[in-house]
Amino acid sequence: MATTIFSEVSDFENTKFRSRSDKITASREAKRLILGLNEIYKQKKDPAIMEIMKRLTVLKKKYEKRLK
Repeated sequence: MATTIFSEVSDFENTKFRSRSDKITASREAKRLILGLNEIYKQKKDPAIMEIMKRLTVLKKKYEKRLK
């Protein structure tokens, strides 16, 4: 489970979202990944997981900002 979510995060961070619908989907996907990582973080308290969540949050905000 954990390794799959980390590979999804890696794929997400390396994908470029260009169209409006892509950005909406990206925002939802980022939220899903952040919530999944948060569940893992609650158990392990690993600071590296927190850093990944912060990076995803920055990307999510960027996409949401462009949608407005």
